[in-house]
Amino acid sequence: MWQAEHVRDRLSALYPLCDISILGMTTRGDQILDRALSQVGGKGLFVKELEVAMANGLADLAVHSLKDVPMDLPDGFALAAVLEREDPRDAFVSNRYAGLAELPDGAVVGTSSLRRQALIAARFPRLIIRPLRGNLDTRLRKLDEGEYDAIILAAAGLKRLAVPERIRAFLAPEQSLPAAGQGAMAIEIPAQRADLAAWLAPLNHLATAQAVTAERTVSKAFGGSCQIPLAAYATVVDGSMHVRAMVAMPDGSRIAAAEVRGAALEAPALGAQLAQALAAQDAAGILAACRVEPLA
Repeated sequence: MWQAEHVRDRLSALYPLCDISILGMTTRGDQILDRALSQVGGKGLFVKELEVAMANGLADLAVHSLKDVPMDLPDGFALAAVLEREDPRDAFVSNRYAGLAELPDGAVVGTSSLRRQALIAARFPRLIIRPLRGNLDTRLRKLDEGEYDAIILAAAGLKRLAVPERIRAFLAPEQSLPAAGQGAMAIEIPAQRADLAAWLAPLNHLATAQAVTAERTVSKAFGGSCQIPLAAYATVVDGSMHVRAMVAMPDGSRIAAAEVRGAALEAPALGAQLAQALAAQDAAGILAACRVEPLA
């Protein structure tokens, strides 16, 4: 809802004579909270109902966290704009400890992400990692009630929802490489709506769009979803791009990692090059060994 309101306000500033309303919806991904996201179908659970609303004419556009958007959109839909990225890092949240390294043996860490699970397990095998679902308030409440010694969340969500004080430490990309699209918002529209695409164009942030294009190219090469531990993160400075990516077993026992540099204008090619570098390290074999079948 914060994201929808943010886009509404941006559009209202651009087009003050337009009447922009929000159609609040709850997706299946928001409703299923008793199982890990990797077990119930992954990223598409957060966008399907919104696409149905657009197809039925109930909504003109949908605002998504880009990391929740499947790599292949259904026919008839397109991403019209990618907004400037918020902090892409993971955040360590705890009431008792200042960082992962300070957690005692057997401490319980909560995360909804196989990617985070793999990266934490590789560095801190002495910790216990348990699934954590729910909205931000629910996750923080579970921490406060003592179900977890610490939880790992996206820094962007904590900042956007005005609770940055809960962050005890930021996890640098070198420690916890972000997911493809993490911290970025995207606007999806019916593909035939050229009028909408033109109105939304001023919201598109070029450097962010280039970065997430490279990241999503890597993820798409391996069927990227919440069902596999895959990270991809690109930065753009003065037209030059640096892209890093990794795939891993959930227990951190096997990791393939690589990075490439080049011109940001070549984002798709850089993403493909990086995917090839991971493939040379048997990334497909690692992912095949840990792929989770969705539950009905």
